Amino acid sequence: MDEILAGEDASYEDHKGIPSRDNLTFTNGFYVDVTVMFIDMRGSKKLAEKHTRPVLAKVYRAYISEMVAVLKDNSCINEVYIEGDGVWAVFNTTTKPEVQSVVDTAARVKSLADVLNVKLKRRAYSEIKIGVGIEDGESLYIKAGYKGSSINEVVWIGRSVGSAAKMCGFGNATESDKTVMASKRVYEMLDGTYKNLFVWSSSRECYMGNFHNRAMQKWVVDNE
Repeated sequence: MDEILAGEDASYEDHKGIPSRDNLTFTNGFYVDVTVMFIDMRGSKKLAEKHTRPVLAKVYRAYISEMVAVLKDNSCINEVYIEGDGVWAVFNTTTKPEVQSVVDTAARVKSLADVLNVKLKRRAYSEIKIGVGIEDGESLYIKAGYKGSSINEVVWIGRSVGSAAKMCGFGNATESDKTVMASKRVYEMLDGTYKNLFVWSSSRECYMGNFHNRAMQKWVVDNE
């Protein structure tokens, strides 16, 4: 404890792009610009009240495993975390096109929820709704855990993580909210085609959109 608290502030350096985990120790860290995406299920309490635990297990497994697969398919992915029925990810984005690729992933995430709903409906299970939040900005990248053991984890600290989580909570929260919420910074890094996917929400103070992956959505339309 004393060794960690006595560490030098200079050990926390700015870094372009996410450095290798091998560069992390229990006394250093890196400030890195990243894009963060949070995905969370809406109304999971009602889902639990309506279905048996085995059914819930199947729904959550299908939802989480496929969401992780979509996130991992983005070449900029660095970390994926699972927290309850929520999934969040950190992307190593150093250019505007890379940030735009995260929006592409958000479109696939939205369509994946629609695909899952088609399959849930066939089995007379409750359909799901999700919220998605996207933020871009500086985060502190550290290792935290018990030194000398195999119990350690990479941790991201900073406003961008909290902001993405907050916006995710807005997604599909009310009738006037859309699925995907993105910050001003994310919006400013998009070209015209991507900007057209979003509208400004004055109540949420962020941009929001309902857009999807065309190929995946075609399957949804053909199979509804």
